[in-house]
Amino acid sequence: MRYQRRSPLLQHLVEMAGVLLAGRGGARLLHILKAPLSRTSVLFQLMRMRLPAVATPRVLVVDDFALYADVYGTLLVDGDTRLPIELWAGRDAEQLAVWLRTHPGVEVVCRDGSLVYRQGITDGAPEAVQVSDRFHLWQGLSKRVSDIAAAHRGCLSAAIPESEPASPPPAEPFETADSPARRHAKRLFEAVHAASHSGRSLSAIARELGLNRRTVAKYARATSWQDCARRTPPRRSTSLDPYLEHLRQRWEEGEHTATVLHQEIVAKGYGGHYQRVKMAIAPLRRGLPIDTPRERPPSPRQLARWITTTPSRRSLHATEALRRLLEHCPELDRTHDLVRQFASMLSARDAAPLPDWLDHLAASRLPALDGLAKAIREDQHAVVQGITTPFNSGVNEGRITDLKLQKRIMAGRAGVPLLRHRVILMAGLRRSYP
Repeated sequence: MRYQRRSPLLQHLVEMAGVLLAGRGGARLLHILKAPLSRTSVLFQLMRMRLPAVATPRVLVVDDFALYADVYGTLLVDGDTRLPIELWAGRDAEQLAVWLRTHPGVEVVCRDGSLVYRQGITDGAPEAVQVSDRFHLWQGLSKRVSDIAAAHRGCLSAAIPESEPASPPPAEPFETADSPARRHAKRLFEAVHAASHSGRSLSAIARELGLNRRTVAKYARATSWQDCARRTPPRRSTSLDPYLEHLRQRWEEGEHTATVLHQEIVAKGYGGHYQRVKMAIAPLRRGLPIDTPRERPPSPRQLARWITTTPSRRSLHATEALRRLLEHCPELDRTHDLVRQFASMLSARDAAPLPDWLDHLAASRLPALDGLAKAIREDQHAVVQGITTPFNSGVNEGRITDLKLQKRIMAGRAGVPLLRHRVILMAGLRRSYP
């Protein structure tokens, strides 16, 4: 600038402060370094910096990220150099197609299963090979497994060994609305479904009921009100558990004084408070058994995690519980077999069994898996590439994690141009100063 009075070294310092810390943080650092400058001046110098020239990448990785709420942006990363090359607001097919047309020569494009990006790549670079990311393929299958596990809640008690009687088996996952929270969940479920059947949008229902739109969406997706009710966590083991049998025996012998019972188990090594002993024997005064910790059935989420985890990485307890469940429920057993078949394809990078596997999905009579089979068939060529080739979207996932950090450093107030500048320049700076 014509009237600027900064040495090249000081100018470089101001620019680096802006890249690393943005406006307010950069201004504070410069004040400490005895080079005071306002935050607006720091941002101005940052936005003056030229971005690296964009060379057309051979391998392009595309993914979206959340700017705020339901507003998304798109990040493009060079799959070879692993550096971000472009960022913009929105995730429209036309935006991606225009960028690809102005940068001809892209050979491979990695993406998730998004229909928007698939269409944009097809329009902008029809000759490029599309690769459906392996992680997103596995994530999509895991989501379907979670849906199946939730639909088979009634089978979960089979995971408990028969030799260990379950605390009264949770009657078809708490069928009765016997608490305020459950009654509230039931009322909301009925209200949301009644409103959605009338054809109103989720936003309109949210305004009418005074709820967040995401809460309304959760209740609208649920098949029963029990899916939305908050569950009571199982009782955890305590330091008193080893002495419960002694307390029960002494109670039957006629000793009902909590102080005496506490002194007896203290002599045996118990280090807890008298009050805990008093609470433990309270059920005995009402003619009820002592509440002892029992193994509880797994949650649907825990079951889904067991099914999708590599067998060699499961604990012995999880392996045994899963075996009992699969013997009890043929649908879960079928799901487990199909998941392991797909895992074998990913591990061996062999897509030859994919057509037969899709036929098995469609024939499974499980709606979640049937829907997945239809989605994969529509994108089968990209799925095959995702299974067999080494290309994936991992580098973009890492860049998006870094992008979120930079966005939050600026307290969410950064516009897209500033965010774009910082993300691209920061990545290059880390290459120069690791």
